[in-house]
Amino acid sequence: MSLPERPPARPPTWRDDDAAPVVVPQGPWTPTLATTCASAAALLLLLLGVLLARPDVAVLAVAPLVLAARALAARPQGAVTATFEGPGVTDDDADGTAGRLRATLRVEGPGPWATVAVGREGRDGADVLVRVDGTRRLPVVARTVRTGPQEVASADVQGAGPDGASLAEPTPRVTRRTTVLPATAPLLEVPLPPRLRGLTGPHPSRRPGEGGDLRDVHPWAPGDRLRRIDWRVTARRSPDLRELYVRREHALAEAVVVLVVDSRDDVGPDPRTWRGSLAPHPQDATSLDRARQAAAAVARAYLDRGDRVGLDDLGVRRRPVAPGGGRRQLDRIRHALALTAPEGAPAERLRPPRLPSGALVVVFSTFLDDESARVAARWRAAGHRVVGVDVLPRLRTSGLYDRERLALRIATLTRTDRMAELADQGVELVTWRDDAAVALRVLARRGQRRAGAGVPG
Repeated sequence: MSLPERPPARPPTWRDDDAAPVVVPQGPWTPTLATTCASAAALLLLLLGVLLARPDVAVLAVAPLVLAARALAARPQGAVTATFEGPGVTDDDADGTAGRLRATLRVEGPGPWATVAVGREGRDGADVLVRVDGTRRLPVVARTVRTGPQEVASADVQGAGPDGASLAEPTPRVTRRTTVLPATAPLLEVPLPPRLRGLTGPHPSRRPGEGGDLRDVHPWAPGDRLRRIDWRVTARRSPDLRELYVRREHALAEAVVVLVVDSRDDVGPDPRTWRGSLAPHPQDATSLDRARQAAAAVARAYLDRGDRVGLDDLGVRRRPVAPGGGRRQLDRIRHALALTAPEGAPAERLRPPRLPSGALVVVFSTFLDDESARVAARWRAAGHRVVGVDVLPRLRTSGLYDRERLALRIATLTRTDRMAELADQGVELVTWRDDAAVALRVLARRGQRRAGAGVPG
């Protein structure tokens, strides 16, 4: 059974949620309405044949009665159970663009047949009759473009006896839920903060040290290591070896990046769903889905280079993910991103969250209101390099009424002015589209021309 849905731009991965099996207490299998009506009609026909002394009419009713009695006598005894076993990752399609959620529905029952109705997120799906014979495992596959906690599938199961003459008590609806983690698309180049931190890392800094690019060639002084002596320069400048020359280098350092996700808005490409009265279509990726995938891709790009990455949320006030490095940090950030969701009306912040000194701030927001823009501007005024990533989906304006088009135009103009003001204040803006990697590469190379900026690894 397959529940088709538009494939996502990147194959997602997910974590499983535990689901307990649902067991219906043992009860009698009841005859179906068709069996009851057929038996009553055959019995009535038999009585008419007897009363009217018509053996030919009575004989016509014997065969249906015998078959009904035989089927009812063979009614199964016992309960029907339905359990969802854990979903797993299916093989990606050849083009690498399809991601699927898969679970296994396990049906156990004494009857030879069972009717299974599978749906997802309140939508009807497949409705099939399957043979059980004790235990039957049915694969259920669903495509999704969403990230975060969501339903894989739900199923209603009811046992059917021989010849469909009896039915068991239907099982309560069983549901399998999972948490879909955002995908991590590769990015070749990403911008760096103007100041690098730490005594080690992948990027050459402006401080003197070891491991980085050549800084200069200088006469030997107390404290210089002998292995730093450049004998070619020494032979050229001081043939009599009265003075030794050493090569001095820049020290290596790491970048500290803080990803800030604005979870206050979770809007889809249809503006009619922005009011909250209508839910976004399940086949549409919302702005929060795009923010999760963009933040996961950026986190992977920096962590692969050996930098430290942290995560914060503007929509809720909870302990942020502290900056760290390594594979475990990427898993920690992806799981935190998957659990990011709007939580009621957010409280207004009196001041922006605190950040490490010299950190690069990447804000993922729709910029539909002033809060995220105000916080980004204050971080920029404090000396941080701030990159704003616009995650608003491409809007669909077909089918809008005139008043809705007017409201959308006003909101779009206000948003454009807000982003232009951010650009004037020094916040670098990127739209998360198919060419986002190119835009980030431009920002990375622009940062190389700044005084004191590091060079990407």
